[in-house]
Amino acid sequence: MLTRIDHIGIACFDLDKTVEFYRATYGFEVFHSEVNEEQGVREAMLKINGTSDGGASYLQLLEPTREDSAVGKWLKKNGEGVHHIAFGTADVDTDSEAIRDKGVRVLYEEPRTGSMGSRITFLHPKDCHGVLTELVTAAPSSPTEH
Repeated sequence: MLTRIDHIGIACFDLDKTVEFYRATYGFEVFHSEVNEEQGVREAMLKINGTSDGGASYLQLLEPTREDSAVGKWLKKNGEGVHHIAFGTADVDTDSEAIRDKGVRVLYEEPRTGSMGSRITFLHPKDCHGVLTELVTAAPSSPTEH
């Protein structure tokens, strides 16, 4: 079912400052960046390493583009820090249904488009011991670094 930790999502107030911290402190570089209008975030994916299944593990830094976005509301309530954990899967549709059948609330009826063209859905944190959990199926071909 789940093949790896795809990424750890970290909410921040200032994306550029946070990217610079991870670059200066750990040497991580931005692999991909984008604005997701639907989710109301500006993000940077910092690649940590490749994985045996052909995927990778990332830190996803998230800055809200509007206060009413999920990340904007979360930041206002909790401040900066770990927002969610995402697990990679070969088939987000099948795996999210299997998890739903086990009584875990899946937040999207149908998976949506996520970072780098992936398909994603989220699991309710109250059903996952307080952890907002994302399921991710990577896009068929990974984008190049930019």
